[in-house]
Amino acid sequence: MDKFYHSVRLDPALCRGCITCIKRCPTEAIRVRSKKASINKKFCIDCGECIRVCPHHAKQATYDRLDTMNQYEYTVALPAPSLYSQFNNLDDVNIVLNALLCMGFDDVFEVSAAAEMVSEATRQYISDREEQLPLISTACPSVVRLIRVRFPSLIPHLLPLNPPVEVAAILAARKAVKKTGLPREKIGIMFISPCPSKVTYVRAPLGTEKSQVDKVLAIKDLYPRLLASMKSVAGEDYPSIGTSGKIGISWGHSSGEASGLFTENYLAADGIENVIRVLEDMEDQKFSNLKFVELNACNGGCVGGVLTVENPYVAEVKLKRLRKYMPVARSHMEDDETDSVKWTSRIQYEPVFNLGNNMMESFLRLNQAERLMKKFPGLDCGSCGAPTCKALAEDIVRGDAGETDCVYYLRENLHRLSEEVAVLADDLHSKDKNSQDTLNTLKEYIRRISKEMSYLDSRDEEENEK
Repeated sequence: MDKFYHSVRLDPALCRGCITCIKRCPTEAIRVRSKKASINKKFCIDCGECIRVCPHHAKQATYDRLDTMNQYEYTVALPAPSLYSQFNNLDDVNIVLNALLCMGFDDVFEVSAAAEMVSEATRQYISDREEQLPLISTACPSVVRLIRVRFPSLIPHLLPLNPPVEVAAILAARKAVKKTGLPREKIGIMFISPCPSKVTYVRAPLGTEKSQVDKVLAIKDLYPRLLASMKSVAGEDYPSIGTSGKIGISWGHSSGEASGLFTENYLAADGIENVIRVLEDMEDQKFSNLKFVELNACNGGCVGGVLTVENPYVAEVKLKRLRKYMPVARSHMEDDETDSVKWTSRIQYEPVFNLGNNMMESFLRLNQAERLMKKFPGLDCGSCGAPTCKALAEDIVRGDAGETDCVYYLRENLHRLSEEVAVLADDLHSKDKNSQDTLNTLKEYIRRISKEMSYLDSRDEEENEK
């Protein structure tokens, strides 16, 4: 399995080489070269921010098609809590759950029910390990991957418990095998996801060797058919099959996970830029007396995922209204289910941002990058195809770019070269009256340099107008 698999893809045919994505990527994983963007898979954490901001829809998420249900004899749907927030005037989750059965799924297992079990296990884990506090939630795969590559000192603070989707998949698979008698490979466990990072988790999981989720479907793909099924279910006497309460449903939006821990000593942040700021402060030990840190890469939490259809802030209000009359919790961990919650493997630091293969080489290249940065204007304009001057300098020492990729550095060199050639031409003319051919060549060179500088100046004017 590729440990740097990522579910965010680029369609070169749609990319126009604008620099919107490179300015918003939190890990500086995107570069624009030869008028096309490219994604460095070692840096990418699949937060989906580039999908959200790309004006040309060149960034796309990879997920499974709905017709993959036909590959299995028995299918189980795992609806994310954020799925319930996509529908207007929904007052009973059982409408959604029964609509999934009408769509062709053989069974459903609520991820929100598994979330209540994870909340229960988290409360116990916090009470047993006061010395490791604060603990960082591992429910968002993008955050976990960010810590793995950029914040190695915080890895010991990661909560070593499976995310609710994995717990739901494990329990749903066991239930299906016991109920049907079918071998595991003929049973399809299918998660209905709000974001592409869950696809990455399933393909290359962290904290476990292999995910029990077989396919990941997108909420936006399922939405039209599910909406039609809900309309038919709403007019019938549908059974009550929901098994989650307020705690589980609340996991769909920011601070929902932390609220289920019954403590006030927590911090909740959403939006990848805010997440990075919190992690940097944690690395600097700026927080005290915190027991738990909940971080979500998407604005508003999972309701803000790029595979959803509803506005995240409207969706959050819908979830809060839906849970209003629910019991606090309806699912609890049984003794024979505790093994489904714990990690089976540890997360290792991946130094993908190192400039060298060893410490000495890294220091040498770092010094080289710092010297290069002094040549650049420090504007972080992105015209070179890198998000910042620092990123360009690092690309140069890695051998992925050149100094002349900086438009301002190139112009400065052209101006200086033009002046030097002009001085040389005058000197040659005064010393040797018979070198007319050489003089004409130099004058042509000066004309071409001046033309190139005019082009660069006009390009700057266009950028300023934009």
